[in-house]
Amino acid sequence: MSLEQKINYQLNKYPDIKKVIKRIYQRTMYLLSPKIKSSGKIIRISPNDQKHEYFFGYYDKSPWDITDRYILCMRADNTWSDVSPREKADILLIDTFLSESNPGRVRKIAETCSWNVQQSCMLQWMGPDFSSRILYNDYRNGKYVTVIMELASGNEQIIPAPVYTVSADGKTALTLDFSRLYNLRPGYGYFNVKEETKDIALPDATAVWRIDIERGEVKDLLTYKDFAAFQPRPEMQGQDVVHKVNHLMLSPDGKRFMVLHRWFNRQRKYTRLVTCDVDGKNMYVLSDDDMVSHCNWKNNHSILAFENKRNGGPGYYLMKDKTDKFIHCWPQLSNDGHPGYSPDGSLIITDTYPDRTRMAELKLMDGRNERKRNVSVIARVFAPFKYDNDTRCDLHPRWNHRGDKICFDSVFEGHRGMYMVDVSEKVGKENA
Repeated sequence: MSLEQKINYQLNKYPDIKKVIKRIYQRTMYLLSPKIKSSGKIIRISPNDQKHEYFFGYYDKSPWDITDRYILCMRADNTWSDVSPREKADILLIDTFLSESNPGRVRKIAETCSWNVQQSCMLQWMGPDFSSRILYNDYRNGKYVTVIMELASGNEQIIPAPVYTVSADGKTALTLDFSRLYNLRPGYGYFNVKEETKDIALPDATAVWRIDIERGEVKDLLTYKDFAAFQPRPEMQGQDVVHKVNHLMLSPDGKRFMVLHRWFNRQRKYTRLVTCDVDGKNMYVLSDDDMVSHCNWKNNHSILAFENKRNGGPGYYLMKDKTDKFIHCWPQLSNDGHPGYSPDGSLIITDTYPDRTRMAELKLMDGRNERKRNVSVIARVFAPFKYDNDTRCDLHPRWNHRGDKICFDSVFEGHRGMYMVDVSEKVGKENA
């Protein structure tokens, strides 16, 4: 690990200080570096429109329908002034088979009042067909809701709670308190509803809910005290230690989920990765080395995560659920990113945050043998300083269903847009 990476890891414990130091350092290095906007075979998906911002959201879901023809997209006026903007955002459907000059290529199909610049409104296609229905969060009649809309008819099913993660069969979802998340991590929450647990460090309140989508039923699953009481650490103790949960993700079969349990002891942030059955039982602390960041399920039994292992340092680790077994993947990669396996598991895509010259990268690796060190950089894009800190534009790479294209968000053209890289030539070669 380089000196720069060691300093960055230590600063992760103190987020406010890190923002200031990072901004000064990057501005200095940018002045001294060559100016490059992008490299790689990048294709723009969103309209060539300088007046609006286009993006999709997080890395754990695909914007493509099952045919890989239609893409979901968000459109907003401003995504650099506020992490959870007050104005509405449009939800678009893009027909990628039509030319950019065709007026039917982009169609507005809905709008939402509850969204943020990192994860949008949890916009996604609904399983099991991933073609006839879409799902997104909204604010209606004073409450957060989930809207499930049939594209053909426009008919809506309203669930009386927002969703965070949805099972592949479209039957089950999990959610958390987006208002508490807004106050503790604004870029991932919604502003519309006042937080009932505000200023309570460890609320005796629900932290995770389970949603039966078919019945429209929402049930309490786990509380903040459940997380704090499970294999407690000394750093969790104290009336001023603030607890939250984030980044719920259901396993491919929908039987277990992962969640990050985070707590703040003054300025110091701690994170551990917890897995659990969808009924709230069989909780397991899979990683407890202070720092865990972005994760993804490889299959129903293994999770790939960027974290810091006490005996291995920061990097990507593949862990077997409900065990202490893990391997350190690609030891040369010691910077955080958003990893995702291709549909057949043969490849892994991840990204990087902007480096000292404000360039971010897309990296492709072998998904069937994570011990291989080969890493291919398939694209590099510039991040203007206008988009930084909480209003930054992470690339959040996402696979199409065929596994030969990758969609990502970027601002290298001066505003948020959705872009694509074709990796069909890489399919099969990474495993050779």
